Amino acid sequence: MNKRLQVLIVDDEELARRLSLEYLRAHPDLDVIGECETGLEAVDAINRLNPDLVLLDIQMPQLSGLDVLELTGRRSGVIFTTAYDQYALKAFDLHAVDYLLKPYSQQRFDEALGKARKLLIQETSASSPTSSSTQALETLLAQQSEKLQRLLIRDRGQVHVVPLDSIDYVEAQDDYILIHAAGKSYMKTQSLSELEAQLDAGKFVRVHRSFLVQVTAVQSIEKTSKDSQVAILKSGAQVAVSRAGNERLRALLS
Repeated sequence: MNKRLQVLIVDDEELARRLSLEYLRAHPDLDVIGECETGLEAVDAINRLNPDLVLLDIQMPQLSGLDVLELTGRRSGVIFTTAYDQYALKAFDLHAVDYLLKPYSQQRFDEALGKARKLLIQETSASSPTSSSTQALETLLAQQSEKLQRLLIRDRGQVHVVPLDSIDYVEAQDDYILIHAAGKSYMKTQSLSELEAQLDAGKFVRVHRSFLVQVTAVQSIEKTSKDSQVAILKSGAQVAVSRAGNERLRALLS
């Protein structure tokens, strides 16, 4: 790889960003194309600039480094940095994802850059479209989604953080889902089945092929005809309920 690598620095600590800049001066083949202080800025910069390499802080306000990857779909060209969080480090070690533990030395920084360069070369020349580092990040993000506490939604250039507790119901719309929460609606590119698999089955139930509801949002179930019924939600919304969905919902309400 002869081209100069473009680097984006993402860290909420100015001192950490300054240190990365200082260490990068020893690598004239790298160009720093931007700095971001928050995860929201990072999502915008990664989508707009498409850097070859991102130095990405794990712990940041609003959005973590893993949240940034989820929202941008980026799965390669990443070196994580972190000051703590032993749980996260165990997960990173388990999946062989490289990270820099602060405070790190110039030598450790250089080693991480060298490894990242090799991976980038392998990814640009590999016949397989999915590299080991990409698979490692996919696994790490999937592990994080198992502990889902909120939804991250990128819609028309804006990033929304929606707590699961605020969701009333989710509606399938072709290739998208509409998430109805706290009086607002958000569109997300995901199937209803994929989201259902990530949610707590004791709190969210599939009541219809097109609807998923949060059990605590349901006020009552009413018949609309001999063979059909709707769930009346506390928000006033009405959601169609199939016969099988009715059984599942009543089992959780009882």
